[in-house]
Amino acid sequence: MNINNMVSFLKELQLNNNKEWMDANRKWYKEVREDYIGWLDTMNDALADIDDAYYDTPGRKGINRINNNLMFHPNKPIYKDHFGAGLDKRPNTGDFYVEIGIERSMFAGGLWRPDPKTLRSIRDAIDCDGEELKKILNKPSFKKTFCNLYQDVKLKSAPKGFSNDHKHIELLRNKTFAVVHEFTTEEALQGDLDKKLMKVYKEMLPFRRYLNQAVTV
Repeated sequence: MNINNMVSFLKELQLNNNKEWMDANRKWYKEVREDYIGWLDTMNDALADIDDAYYDTPGRKGINRINNNLMFHPNKPIYKDHFGAGLDKRPNTGDFYVEIGIERSMFAGGLWRPDPKTLRSIRDAIDCDGEELKKILNKPSFKKTFCNLYQDVKLKSAPKGFSNDHKHIELLRNKTFAVVHEFTTEEALQGDLDKKLMKVYKEMLPFRRYLNQAVTV
């Protein structure tokens, strides 16, 4: 994948974040987008080779729109400053997210502010077997890769149905169960992005399996 070309396009887009510029540079956009889709296809095949339970997600199926959702975020610019996609995108579970941006890029996974029913399923799993999740989160290589759970809003007290003195109360108070591995775009340009993606995917896999089992069983 030509990341230099992608970054150049995104920088120009942010300087000219309007439909007129996009329409005039549609050919460039399609070139970058197709290149990204092709790389996602390669990663899709590679991940399927190392994960027996991998859910086939071709690049064209996994890629996100570059337009911001202005209905819910009217103050945002028309276009995003990154290309994003989800791999291993099994319905109703947390996928493996890949984002390449102007200055910041990331690999992430888990469930971002899931609906109440899904969130309850995760909390029930923690109530039953929270030690297993703690074991995953506290693994040295996991902490080195992700530090900890993504820091999002938390309940001030125990969720309904759980006591404040629950041994896993700090986990139960979370509304988001996700991890993020950020890296600079300069690092993405070093030529080892494929290897980095595979390493992070494998490190994240036990965490994602724990969550996905909780919301599908």
